[in-house]
Amino acid sequence: MNMLYQKRILIGVSGSIAAYKSAFLVRLLVKAGAEVKVVMTPDAEEFITPLTLATLSKHPVHSDFTEDKHNGTWVNHVDLGIWADVMLIAPATANTISKMVHGASNNLLLAVYLSAKCQIAVAPAMDLDMFKHESTQENLEALKVREHILIEPGTGELASGLVGKGRMAEPEEIMQALNDHFLAKAPFNGKKVVVTAGPTYEAIDAVRFIGNHSSGRMGMRIANEFSRKGAEVTLICGPTQLELQDPSVKRINIVSAADMKEQADHHFANSDIFVMSAAVADYRPKQQVQNKIKKSDQQLNIDLEPTDDILKGLGQAKKEGQLLIGFALETDNEVENARGKLARKNLDLIVLNSLNDDGAGFGHATNKISMLDRSNNLASFELKSKEKVAQDIVEKILTLCD
Repeated sequence: MNMLYQKRILIGVSGSIAAYKSAFLVRLLVKAGAEVKVVMTPDAEEFITPLTLATLSKHPVHSDFTEDKHNGTWVNHVDLGIWADVMLIAPATANTISKMVHGASNNLLLAVYLSAKCQIAVAPAMDLDMFKHESTQENLEALKVREHILIEPGTGELASGLVGKGRMAEPEEIMQALNDHFLAKAPFNGKKVVVTAGPTYEAIDAVRFIGNHSSGRMGMRIANEFSRKGAEVTLICGPTQLELQDPSVKRINIVSAADMKEQADHHFANSDIFVMSAAVADYRPKQQVQNKIKKSDQQLNIDLEPTDDILKGLGQAKKEGQLLIGFALETDNEVENARGKLARKNLDLIVLNSLNDDGAGFGHATNKISMLDRSNNLASFELKSKEKVAQDIVEKILTLCD
């Protein structure tokens, strides 16, 4: 599971021949969807250029306290320390590790380290005898006491020609250590979540259908947010032009309400949380014509029949410990109708949209919601981006897991 997606990672590069590995590490982190910034010691610039790391990270690289000495523009080390979800020092030389332990602050990297509010990870890189030295081992133990993540160096041929322990861990190993850290902290770690999204299309003939204006954006944002918080997420998605952001989410594409029901029924039994945010058609043509209906001057009448109530069926099949969340899009008597749907369909939470609210509902990048749970607690929120709304929904669901 990729827990690095959308994480903010600050890499500190100190002066070691292993600094060349930092380029590969930055590239892998960015490819995994992380946002990466880099600070360097002046000595590190002897081994790899700031331009290389700036190009790969897509952010300016800093190695000095000032950007422009003539104009007095300075690098805010405090902001960098606050920005990061994790600060990774790789490579970390014996010199840098010693200064970290003793609180020295004679370069930008160390000043950022002393200001950091986030988890610190350290990937040592040095020659065999330096690594084995008593002072280095004491310093590493001191970092462990501070609950820093120590990514053990590997064993192999070193720059001096000696063979032993001291090689900086490979970028893939460092990636795995960071991923494991985020996964261990994730509130939905071990949870299986299914989210439905988008519209369904109910065929009239070979080319025409009955559908709605749902884009699937809200459901996708919810799926992304669950994945970001450690859940194993399956997205059952109706027709949409939108692409998933998080590659860890398993996407199943469907077309009709019958397709949605088949997939929902199949995945529901093994889910811990099921979020039905799709706008499933309530009716479908009673008869579907295989070929295209030719246009004529005659009136065309289409008999409609109701589709299966997927959410009600899931509510009837729900087992103890499962959470079932539904959505309600209303135009009048919004709260009363949502409360009735919550009870009829055996839901644990219902998310209410009103078409009377500007910027809410289908076709918008924003949404305005209220949430009603089984204990009749009603919470209303202001208009927000659907990404922020997804965060509110997932945070509410987290409280129901307690």
